[in-house]
Amino acid sequence: MTAMDATVNKPELNKTLTFENSVIEKIAGLVSRNVEGVLSLDGGMMSELADRFSKTTDPTKGIDAEVGEKQVALDMEATIEYGADARQIFEEICSRTQKAIKNYTGLDVVEINLNINDVLTKKEWEQQSARKKDDIANTVNDDRVK
Repeated sequence: MTAMDATVNKPELNKTLTFENSVIEKIAGLVSRNVEGVLSLDGGMMSELADRFSKTTDPTKGIDAEVGEKQVALDMEATIEYGADARQIFEEICSRTQKAIKNYTGLDVVEINLNINDVLTKKEWEQQSARKKDDIANTVNDDRVK
C-alpha cells in the first residue's frame, strides 16, 4: 500500500452564521441617527431624551427588524427636522442602512419602511429638549428627597 492509496476523507464542515434581530436593529439605528435631518428614531420625545440622560442609550429604539437566512426587512419610526426633505432623508437612510448591513453581516436589506411621526424645527427640538431635561432632572431630585 502506497501513501497515495491511503487517502483520508475529511468530513465537510457545516457552517451557519445567524444574527439576532436586535443586532440588525442596532446597526440600522446607529447608521440612521447620523443622517442629517433625523432628530430622533422612535419619534418619542420623552424616550429619546431619557436615553440622552441615561448612561446607556438603546440604539434599537424605533426600529423593528425581521431577519431571515439571507435577507432583512426593517420598520422604522422617526422625527425629522422641519424644512428637511423627507424623501432625501429616507433615501439616505435606505442607502446607508443597506450598505452597513451588507458590509457587516452579508445580509441583503430587501425592505425598509419609514414612518415619519413628527416634524420639529431645530429651535422647537432644542426648547423641548431643555424643558424635558429640566423635567427629568426635577423628577430625579424629587425622588432623592423622598
